[in-house]
Amino acid sequence: MISVQDLIRKKRDGQVLSREEIEFLIGGISSGEISDYQISAWAMAVYFQGMDERETRDLAVAMANSGDVVDLSSIQGITVDKHSTGGVGDKTTLAVIPLVAAAGIPVAKMSGRGLGHTGGTIDKFESIPGMKVEKNFTDFIAQVNVVKAAVISQTGNLVPADKRLYAIRDVTATVDSIPLIASSIMSKKLASGAEGIVLDVKVGSGAFMKNRQQALQLAEIMVSIGKGAGRQVVAILTDMSQPLGFNIGNSLEVIEAVDLLAGDGPTDLLEISLELAAHMMVLGKKFDQVAEARNYAAELLTSGKALDKFMEMITAQGGIIKLNKADRGLKMAAIQQPVQSAISGYVNQLDAYQVGHTAMSLGAGREQINDVIDHSVGIQLLKKRGDYVQAGETIAVIHASQEKHLSDAEAGIRAAYEIGPEKPEPTPLIIDIVT
Repeated sequence: MISVQDLIRKKRDGQVLSREEIEFLIGGISSGEISDYQISAWAMAVYFQGMDERETRDLAVAMANSGDVVDLSSIQGITVDKHSTGGVGDKTTLAVIPLVAAAGIPVAKMSGRGLGHTGGTIDKFESIPGMKVEKNFTDFIAQVNVVKAAVISQTGNLVPADKRLYAIRDVTATVDSIPLIASSIMSKKLASGAEGIVLDVKVGSGAFMKNRQQALQLAEIMVSIGKGAGRQVVAILTDMSQPLGFNIGNSLEVIEAVDLLAGDGPTDLLEISLELAAHMMVLGKKFDQVAEARNYAAELLTSGKALDKFMEMITAQGGIIKLNKADRGLKMAAIQQPVQSAISGYVNQLDAYQVGHTAMSLGAGREQINDVIDHSVGIQLLKKRGDYVQAGETIAVIHASQEKHLSDAEAGIRAAYEIGPEKPEPTPLIIDIVT
């Protein structure tokens, strides 16, 4: 007879839980039979004692099976998905989905809304007028079969055990446990049904994983979970020590993603988007080699086919966006205030977390899950790491809806920039790849 007390005690003492014990635990979390304080005690035991690879995989699979498991078998072709562990200015999904779909590979994406300093994909799509991110499953599948791409918000009963466990971890200082992070992410990916999964594991100040060693450990565990569950998984470690691209904030990020698809996007966003798309194309069996897939993805950008696919997907979901570069038809903030540098020199650091937190304080993100965000606000960076700045030159522009936010936002932006006399050495955008 399995008891919750025994599971807590075993994990407290550093012992390994069996699959049956983990399934019992997740069943009790889902049904409500196990109390919050017992879940808290178990999570704290995991935080200190960890879990081995098999335990972590069993936890992810059990959580994936705790609610709806999406069946994508009626979609023609090999379905692929992409997940980011969260960053600042990370609008790669908006570019990568149409890139991969334009190659004929189906992308059936279920995404979440943002919480904290990192943005949510659904929030970005909802900044497009008329865009519907709620679709019934039949229409969702039908759109993927016709357009090859659809993005909707996660269903209400996807991985309910993870939702309850995460809510408890959030208030008991047990969020940053690598086995719990890995199983949480992968439970949602397994339940979402895609056959091939590319994970963008962010590393740096704006990411959950602050250093390469932590990120590599997380990536290896997630790849192992996916492969153990019969999926094809690749994890790519990418730099998040400074924001990705120049625009942070929902409407601003959509504009930058459309610019990229139109052939005029920032180089860092371009490099990572092409890399992610290439690996998705390989998992989707379009190509055998990543280099060949990357070249093809670049061709889809220059030919305009990726932009056409983006417009087709947006239109299919009721969205309206203009291709006039001067006016994309999105809601823009009423106030644009420039921030000037006090000194001359090179940008040595641009703290991604500080920029993301500042954008959130303007209303671009949520501090609490029920907060209403303002799609129009955010920050536009004009200078990034390695750029030379003259004293008095504008380094960023604050996009705000209310004047009362300007003073704190300007202080936040200034705090994010570190300017010095020496030009810093360039750092790689793609840090490692785990297969």
